Amino acid sequence: MNQDALVWCLVAAVALAVAAALVLNRRNKAIAAKKAQVEATLTQKISETEGQLTAVWAELQQHKAQHTETIREAEEAAEESTKAVLKGSARFLQSLAAEQLALLEEIQRKYGGHAVLGDLLEVNHANAQMARKAQGIAVMCGAPLGRRNKAASVYDVVRSAQGQIRNFRRVEIMQQTGFALKASAVSPVALAVAELLDNAASFSQQGSPIEVTFQRVQKNLCIVIDDAGVGMNDEDRQKASTLLSGDHRPRLSQLGNQPKFGFPVIGLLAQQYGFRVDVTGISRYGGVRAVVLLPEELWTEEETAPAEAPQLSTVHSTPARPEPVTRTTHGLPRRGARQVPIASVPDHDDTAAPPAASEEAGRAAGRSLGALQRGTLSGRNLAPAPFEGSDDA
Repeated sequence: MNQDALVWCLVAAVALAVAAALVLNRRNKAIAAKKAQVEATLTQKISETEGQLTAVWAELQQHKAQHTETIREAEEAAEESTKAVLKGSARFLQSLAAEQLALLEEIQRKYGGHAVLGDLLEVNHANAQMARKAQGIAVMCGAPLGRRNKAASVYDVVRSAQGQIRNFRRVEIMQQTGFALKASAVSPVALAVAELLDNAASFSQQGSPIEVTFQRVQKNLCIVIDDAGVGMNDEDRQKASTLLSGDHRPRLSQLGNQPKFGFPVIGLLAQQYGFRVDVTGISRYGGVRAVVLLPEELWTEEETAPAEAPQLSTVHSTPARPEPVTRTTHGLPRRGARQVPIASVPDHDDTAAPPAASEEAGRAAGRSLGALQRGTLSGRNLAPAPFEGSDDA
């Protein structure tokens, strides 16, 4: 009896276990099916979401590209507008500088030995610096340089550049040269050398030397400028080399609150006219050595002029008056072929002294003023040309 009860209990337990297993199996299958359905649904939603994200990302990139293009166009428009304003202002300053130069020359001719010329020297020198700055700004803004139809001695070109900087007396041209720049290279090389000399004077102590020498290297002619300044570190040299190469043209807004046009202007001129400028060298004074390398296409052997009576550069010389210039209805000179002036600097070996002290002061001032004049008192009669003015200005 007990055994039968035990057997029935075991059978019931087995039946219950089998039933439980079947229930659990069905439940597991139902859960697996539901899980698969949920996973499929989630996968579909994820795919749809990814597709939406891809579309949104593509649209975002498109809007970003459009935004970038709009900003670029706005910056270029602002840059061009700024350049147009600056170019017009620079041309106006150049016109004023030319008028002041003509006025100073007329005063010199009228009051040859007067002591007031000592004060006019400073005015004339400041006028030359203003004209150079205005010319540099105009070039940076896309304005062309003046056209010449005559070659000029390399020595005269460097003297011209020397006369356009503040501390011109510190510059020493150590030698003469028998080479001349072709007409197309005179103006750009003069402006580039003036900027280099101004840079050398600005970053070196007062009284320290700035030496200029000339070297012919293979088929190239080099103008070498050595200063005794603080020099440049590797980062400054790399930045200067980039600007002087002309490959990178910074925007006007990138030149700083006190814009420095020097190296960008030199790089632009070098690229346009086919010469090179390097400032990575070290001078014998520990400062910077700047080299202007002129290929043979830009210079030639200087022709020997026939012997003639020397032309005095003092106030007693009588330079030829410039030809009359036709002007527009607004008073500006009409556009024509420009003859860019060549300025020089005072000769330091002129020791002639008149008896009276006042007359000596007047003569000395007159000599300096006459030597600093741009064009008419140059030893090679390179007459200044009128500023180019538009007929509808």
